[in-house]
Amino acid sequence: MWSAAADPQSEGDHLPLDLISTLRSQLLSLRSRVQELEAENAKLSYQISSCCYHKIRENLDSISLVEQNDELKASGVETGKKKLKKKISGANMRTMNHIAKRYVALKVMYFGPRFYGFASEAHMEPTVESEIFKALEKTWLAVGDKKELQYTRCGRTDKGVSSVGQVIALFLRSNLKEIGAIEENSKEVVSEEQYDGEIDYVRVLNRVLPRDIRVMGWCPVPIGFHARNLNILAMENAGKKFVGEHDFRNFCKMDAVNVHNYRRHVISFEIYPTNKRYDGDQLWEIKIKGSAFLWHQVRCMVAVLFMIGQDLESPDVVDTLLDTETTSRKPQYTMAPEIPLVLQSCEFEGLKFICSSDARQALRMHLENECRNFELQAAIFHEALLSCLPSEQSSLNKGSIKEAAHIHLMSRPTEPSYEERRAKLNSRT
Repeated sequence: MWSAAADPQSEGDHLPLDLISTLRSQLLSLRSRVQELEAENAKLSYQISSCCYHKIRENLDSISLVEQNDELKASGVETGKKKLKKKISGANMRTMNHIAKRYVALKVMYFGPRFYGFASEAHMEPTVESEIFKALEKTWLAVGDKKELQYTRCGRTDKGVSSVGQVIALFLRSNLKEIGAIEENSKEVVSEEQYDGEIDYVRVLNRVLPRDIRVMGWCPVPIGFHARNLNILAMENAGKKFVGEHDFRNFCKMDAVNVHNYRRHVISFEIYPTNKRYDGDQLWEIKIKGSAFLWHQVRCMVAVLFMIGQDLESPDVVDTLLDTETTSRKPQYTMAPEIPLVLQSCEFEGLKFICSSDARQALRMHLENECRNFELQAAIFHEALLSCLPSEQSSLNKGSIKEAAHIHLMSRPTEPSYEERRAKLNSRT
């Protein structure tokens, strides 16, 4: 960012605004590429660790054999101890990175009065997060920094705030040899059979955690899971229910005066990540293709999908709302915001739009300039955000915001049905 220094002699030294915008655009592109490479590196590192697991497991098994020999041979106690010491010396912190591990979500409760908030970035000790990582290192359940462990948290709480349902996710050491590879290639919930023989993470951690912090439970999650993410898999499953021809009267703003047929055909539904990130959050795109749409149909569909993604509603609620014989009245809910909604294209058979090469070049330059201008504006706002005082930042913490209790869609007040609206209109004439 360039500051507005009141020095007339230095005005000629300033770089042109177009060059600054270009450099900023290149910087943002490089940052995005670095994030992609870091994700690829994490994946490759995990694959390497899986290949190294077998040899390390043999070394650990040999330790167990030495321990058994110590018990069986009372006369060879000293020799056994020397062998054991020699074997264990190889199991250092660096070696632990290659032992089998799995991506796990932990549910944590803590009593907040003595902590300076949850996040260790508070620069004040103790914090809940710092105590958790001390326990993880002490038990050798996790080795490495947060980036290597792909650590995420659901949110942050301020000084003195307690929680009974905080969620964090990270790689932890595992007893199960091939479980990591299975979970990496699957987006489905892990079956209970795959818990058998696993480390009792709750018991191990609670033995070393302070009395005012306790792990309440653990759950294996896909490697793409983010503790602050929406449940993308549930949203995808629910979105596929829209595909086909359905009556979408419960997913639109009803216009009973002009519209009498609410059946529409959705050709395809897709949800996928983009290459854009902000503050660690991944930007996702929902793409819906249809023959035609009702008034506010897409915004209503996405609003329900967000409820499902937050695990506030079941994907089955889509089936219920599409069954207009059973659910003839639309529950009251707020539509998704209009700003992210983009009409991408309108297709007509036999039409071919023409754009000359000169006009296309001018159009490209215009759009590139607009992109740079918006990126510059975003950089300015981001700079302002970073300059906020700590007291102002703490008031923005998501973990400290008390959200209103969710009322299930099928328990909410409803709008008049189409038949009721038509009856009311006819009574006026």
